Amino acid sequence: MPSFRTTAITPAGDTLRAVVDAADEAAAIEILRRQGNIPVRADAVASGFLAGLLTMELGGGGKLRRQEVANFTRELSIMLGAGQDLDRSLRFLVETAPTQRVRTVTDSLRAAVRDGTSFAVALSRQPKSFPKLYIGLVRAGEAGGALTQTLDRLALLLERERSLNATVTSAMIYPALLVVASIGAIVLLLTQVLPQFVPLFEQNGASLPRPTQILIDTGNIVSGYGLYMLAGVAVLVLAIRQALTRPGARLVWDRLLLRLPVVGRLAKEALAARFSRTLGTLLINGMPLIAALDTVRDAIGNLAAVGAVEAATQSAKGGAGLSQPLGESGLFPVRTIYLLRLGEETAQLGPMALRAAEIHEENTRLGVQRLLALLVPAITILIGAAIAGIVASLLLAMLSLNDLAN
Repeated sequence: MPSFRTTAITPAGDTLRAVVDAADEAAAIEILRRQGNIPVRADAVASGFLAGLLTMELGGGGKLRRQEVANFTRELSIMLGAGQDLDRSLRFLVETAPTQRVRTVTDSLRAAVRDGTSFAVALSRQPKSFPKLYIGLVRAGEAGGALTQTLDRLALLLERERSLNATVTSAMIYPALLVVASIGAIVLLLTQVLPQFVPLFEQNGASLPRPTQILIDTGNIVSGYGLYMLAGVAVLVLAIRQALTRPGARLVWDRLLLRLPVVGRLAKEALAARFSRTLGTLLINGMPLIAALDTVRDAIGNLAAVGAVEAATQSAKGGAGLSQPLGESGLFPVRTIYLLRLGEETAQLGPMALRAAEIHEENTRLGVQRLLALLVPAITILIGAAIAGIVASLLLAMLSLNDLAN
C-alpha cells in the first residue's frame, strides 16, 4: 500500500507531521480528518532513485511555479481558516516548504509582514512569483477584512486554471509522441533500408524504379542535410516566438487562432472560461466592476480579447453594461454573453460569471477530448499512408530484382 507524507493541524493548534499508509491521497486525508485533525497536505512518498529525482530541484532561482503558488495559497487559506494568525501561518509554510525556492520566497514574505508591511505589499515585492491579479485580490481582501475567504477563492481560481491547462497539455502529449515516433520510422526507412537496394541494381547494370529512386534521393537529402534542416526549424520556431513578443504580430496571431475552424472554437471556450472565472472571482471579492475589468484585461492573455474588454470597460463607465460590447466583438460564445447579461439584469454579475466559467471549463475539457479522438486517427492514417508508400516502393524494387534474375 502506498505511503503519504502528511501535514495537519491538531485540535490544539499544533502542527502534526506523519507518514500515513492509504490507498490514495483522498483516503490519507480522510484518516487525518477522522482523527480530528485539519489536513493541510498529503504527498506521495517515493523511494530509492525515483525519490531522488522527484525531490531534486532544477534551476533554483527565486520564481515560484504556478503549481507552487496554488499550493502556497491553498495551504495559507487552510491555516488562516483554522484560526492561526498570518505570521504563524507563514512560519508553518516556511517549515513545511517542499523546496528551498519556496522556503526562500515564503520566508521573505514572513519577514516583511513581521516588519509591519501589509501582506499585499509584501507580495508586490515578489513580482516574478505573484502576478498583479493575485496582489490585487489580496489587497481587496485585506481592506475588507476577508483575507481568508479571498485566499480560498484565489486558490480555487488558480487550481481551476491549472486543471484546465493540464487537460489541454496532457491531451497533446500522445499525438506529439505518435508524430515523433512515426517520423523516426520514416527517416529510418529512407536512410537505412532503401539504400540497401542501390548496390544490387548497380551490379546488374539496371536502374531503380522511378518511385524507389525518388525516395532514395529524398533519403540522401535527409542524410546529408538533416541536421541543417532541424537547425533551420529550430531557428524558425525561435524567430516566430520572438515575433510574437511584438504587439502587432501577437494581435494578428491571437485573432487568427480564434478564427480557426476547430481549434478556434476550443480557444474561444478556454478564453471565455478564463475571462469569466477571473471576473467572477474579482467581483465576488468586492472589487468594483471597472477595476475588475482593468485587472482582467491584464490577465486574459489574448490581445484580440483585450480590445473587447477595453470596449466593455468604456461601456460600463457610461452605464451601458459590458455584455453588449463583448457580444459585438464576436470573440466570446453566445452562452457567455447571455449569462453576463442575465447577471447584469439581476445584479448577480459575479455569481453568474462564475457559473459561466464552470460551463466553459467543462466545454473545454469535452472539446479537447473530441479533438483528441479525431486527431489521433487522422495522424495514424496519414503516417500509415506514408509508410505504405515506402513499403510499396520496396516491393516494387524487389519485384524488379526478381525480373532481372529471371
